[in-house]
Amino acid sequence: MTNKRKKVVALSYNPEHQENHAPVVKAVGKGIVAEKILAQAKKYDVPVLEDPSLAELLANLNINDVIPGELYEAVAEVFAFIYALDRNMK
Repeated sequence: MTNKRKKVVALSYNPEHQENHAPVVKAVGKGIVAEKILAQAKKYDVPVLEDPSLAELLANLNINDVIPGELYEAVAEVFAFIYALDRNMK
């Protein structure tokens, strides 16, 4: 029996305020910490996309790390999803 703990990674992207114009890791957690991050996202209406494979890769990064180039495409898909949600809500 495997007990895989949920992993969560919060990302931030604002090209106007970041010198390298790439998304940055803002929070990483698993288990109870992951649940707390998700609760905060819900509280502030932050969109959440479940992608366990991507979360597993991003969870190896530290807070304030820039997303590595090899993950740009996958992370771009996440931000495209979020922008589409945002457009639909307006």
